[in-house]
Amino acid sequence: MNRRLTLASSVAGAVLVALDGTVLTVAQPSLQRSLGASFAEVQWTSTAYLAVVAGLLVFAGRIGDRYGHGRMFALGMLGFGAASAGIALAPDIGWVIGLRVAQGVCGAVLQPATLGMLRLAYPADRLAMPLAVRTSAIGLAAAAGPLLGGALVSGPGWRAVFLLGVVPALVFGTAALMGGAPAQGSAAPSGPSLDLPGALLLALTLAFLVHGLVASGAVMVAGLGVAALAGAAFVRRERRAAAPLLPPGVIGSTPVAAALGILVAASAALFGTLFVETYVLQRDLGLDPFQSALRSVPLAVMMVASAPCCPVFLRRVGARWTVGAATALLAAGGLVLSGATGTSALGCAFALLGAGFGTVMVAATHVVVRQSEVTAAGVAGGLQQTALNIGPVLGVAAATALMGAGPRAALLVLAAVAAAAVPLARLLPGHRVASLTRSADDGVLDGDHAPR
Repeated sequence: MNRRLTLASSVAGAVLVALDGTVLTVAQPSLQRSLGASFAEVQWTSTAYLAVVAGLLVFAGRIGDRYGHGRMFALGMLGFGAASAGIALAPDIGWVIGLRVAQGVCGAVLQPATLGMLRLAYPADRLAMPLAVRTSAIGLAAAAGPLLGGALVSGPGWRAVFLLGVVPALVFGTAALMGGAPAQGSAAPSGPSLDLPGALLLALTLAFLVHGLVASGAVMVAGLGVAALAGAAFVRRERRAAAPLLPPGVIGSTPVAAALGILVAASAALFGTLFVETYVLQRDLGLDPFQSALRSVPLAVMMVASAPCCPVFLRRVGARWTVGAATALLAAGGLVLSGATGTSALGCAFALLGAGFGTVMVAATHVVVRQSEVTAAGVAGGLQQTALNIGPVLGVAAATALMGAGPRAALLVLAAVAAAAVPLARLLPGHRVASLTRSADDGVLDGDHAPR
């Protein structure tokens, strides 16, 4: 199994999705003017994508467990690239929204596969470092996205933004389709059951939850109501199903549940905080968008720098202390930011946010993926990605509701959300990762059975 190519493919897929989200935000005003679209229509270019992705991630991961993560990765990359090219050529906003839905389907297919391939390629006790590389790459993409997107929108125009990832998607997708990304998993029809009724109910639950959270008024109430009903039906279905969509070994694992809860809380706190601070920097402090972006550079720098350090912490003190300390750092960053106005204080606050979130991303993801069986790697990856999609939506929705009480109050509440997740770290494994550097037999896929 070619681990380097698998890691490169996993990183490419994660970066492609991360870049798409950041550059779209920059391109939306220009897209709106160019296509004569309303604000609500432009908002749907994001909402439709988020709802589809959130609803399909776990089911897509289950399909990968059954038919092979390499195949799912290839289809996701090729489809994502094709949809991106289509958006660049779209004649009106209706086409853009429709293609964003298609892009969401491909993104949902792609994202769990990037983690499922790593779980298959690396023994469990050597997963931390490839996860750290993947997280660092996501941090770089998040930092570079607004700058790159701004340059493209100011130059060739908003359509060029969507052409950015087409070539990498075609290259890596074609390589995987031809067998270059070998983490195929089980391709046998006798693999894990797909549980189509459970998948439909979960998709409805998550899609309407996301839609309800980004909406307002009666639409919000209706969306959350449908999500609650579908969620109750899903729980009932899973309890009675002979082969549930969420295997008991994954969803019933206390460490996995705790790690997922921490990822939701941490991403909600971070993205809600960034939403509020954007208004503080530009409206209250009078900075322009570029100056605001410069103030937040320490966040990206520390996120990139902290990720490679995380495997060392996992080896020395274990996930429990690593995630607990990192979540506390994230809360401290929000607390400092609530009173920061000067450049030094802002830089310190953003650095704390980046160091905390980068470490949580690697360590909590390591727990989710490592604690899951190889045969459920796709479901584990789908759950991790779902947590990281739901968290920001919750955070921004909470921040929007709290802004009426003032930015400082909103930032303090969001810091408290991160702090409230610290006790969950006690439920994570306390043992240290056995080894992060030694060579392992390439034929061993499940590190839990590798020689220690």
